[in-house]
Amino acid sequence: MTVTSAERAAMARARELGLRVLGTTSPNPAVGAVVLDSAGTVLGEGATSPPGGPHAEVHALGQAGDRARGGTAVVTLEPCAHTGRTGPCADALLAAGVARVVVAVREPTQLAGGGAARLRAGGVDVELGVEQSAAEAGALGAWLTGVRERRPQVVWKVATTLDGRVAAVDGTSRWITGPVARAEVHRLRATCDAVVVGSGTALADDPQLTVRDAGGRPAEAQPLRVVVDRRGRLPATARVLDDAAPTHVSRAGTPAALLAELFDRNVRRVLLEGGPTLAAAFLAAGLVDEAVVHLAPQLLGGGPAMVGDLGISTMSAALHLQFLDVTLMGGDVQVRLRPTRHTGAGTAGADPTGGGS
Repeated sequence: MTVTSAERAAMARARELGLRVLGTTSPNPAVGAVVLDSAGTVLGEGATSPPGGPHAEVHALGQAGDRARGGTAVVTLEPCAHTGRTGPCADALLAAGVARVVVAVREPTQLAGGGAARLRAGGVDVELGVEQSAAEAGALGAWLTGVRERRPQVVWKVATTLDGRVAAVDGTSRWITGPVARAEVHRLRATCDAVVVGSGTALADDPQLTVRDAGGRPAEAQPLRVVVDRRGRLPATARVLDDAAPTHVSRAGTPAALLAELFDRNVRRVLLEGGPTLAAAFLAAGLVDEAVVHLAPQLLGGGPAMVGDLGISTMSAALHLQFLDVTLMGGDVQVRLRPTRHTGAGTAGADPTGGGS
């Protein structure tokens, strides 16, 4: 059956709904769902609750009520077929009497898989793989990285001058970017389960690493703050150790070890905010999934570069990145990129703690 324009519009809305709850659902996926009637009118919509709460389909069906019978459910991830802390979403759709289910991404795990087969066995028309790439690149990306690679998704965020400096020669870095870009950092933190820095950044900048609004008020939900500190340099007075959010001090010796540690704590999406040394360690290890670069129209001519030594000595070995989008943010520019070629050379096994950055 052909996917209708109303169903495609509903899928775009479902992806948006998933993005709204990204950072609140781990270790579960951030799923969005929309229920349509036979004419393509939206009857209900929803997104995944925090663990233990209703899934996206249940929220959408709850809004639609009895009108869902004979309608279409549009979901970013194949409805689950297992009972955990909540019942199977496939059964909820069958009980609601929907006639059709449109799915972006097929459930890759054996535990929760089988929803499409159960729906078809119940007489429901199921369409799989609708705008799959867009869904995988969106809110589902962190969860899928966890399923496929058994590690959290890593987003590297850096603010830099036009000449690639993250601080001046005297160590000052406040502020490279303006208020619009800095507000975007807080929005980005809110989509992540953990924010990671090295002890060098913690010592040099003494950041709090919390999510705050434009008025400085903290958000109700906060990501885990992580400081990589193999040498025990972090003082007890550091702001990152205050009671504004939970903090984990790691002694992990490599990026892979740190990610394994965080994965075991149900972290599925990490924001890497450390300095050049930490960034180089993750990049060289091939463990950066996305880069968010905030570029300010300033020049310094000296000071630490945005990334440390990657062990690359010739252009043919350069780490390549793909542009995803470029956005003007006040007086600055945000560039989102995805590494397309990884190298394991150089600093992959180096101490990720960093120093003075």
